[in-house]
Amino acid sequence: MAQWMTHKGRVLQDPRFARILLGDVRFSLLWLPIRIWLGYQWLQSSLGKINTPGWGVTGEALRGFWTSAVEIPPDGRPPIAFDWYRRFLQAMLDAQAYTWFGKLVAYGELLVGIALIVGAFTGIAAFFGAVMNFNYMLAGSASTNPLLFVVAIGVMFAWKIAGYLGADYFLLRWIGVPWELEPISEDERALPVSAGGARESEGDNNPSE
Repeated sequence: MAQWMTHKGRVLQDPRFARILLGDVRFSLLWLPIRIWLGYQWLQSSLGKINTPGWGVTGEALRGFWTSAVEIPPDGRPPIAFDWYRRFLQAMLDAQAYTWFGKLVAYGELLVGIALIVGAFTGIAAFFGAVMNFNYMLAGSASTNPLLFVVAIGVMFAWKIAGYLGADYFLLRWIGVPWELEPISEDERALPVSAGGARESEGDNNPSE
């Protein structure tokens, strides 16, 4: 694997606090309540939409949200700051995509909430949650979305341990991750394993670095 090195031959590494906070399983206790809180927010939001026919059946509630978002008032700033996103939502309105997209949003939020609460594929769930938050913000809806977006990004960065006290403890051991294409070499197997589950390189054990 290619590494970024300084002119003095030192390998550039993440700060120690970041490696510990995002990769040390002892800090899974910190991420547990954060993950569950984030999942509860999505679960609560999804149940409200699923039990509302305008979201879970007809999509009329989503139609009203999109219609309000694409409007350009004669005075003041429009809800959407980017014309390309306004055109995108207008195209969705013209295609009457709200009839099925409302269900997708409602049940997508439900799946994200459940996955975060039980800690199943936590990083992936947080990613899709952040995508939804980002789209709400692009549509001009602030509400709690900025806070949820920031928390979701944190959970994404801590994906290795955020679900350690959850289903990921078993899922990541049994299934692994889709981007892990190369098996661990015999030399890597011989390296000691840190508290965070990562194998330490010789440079990590050098006190001068």
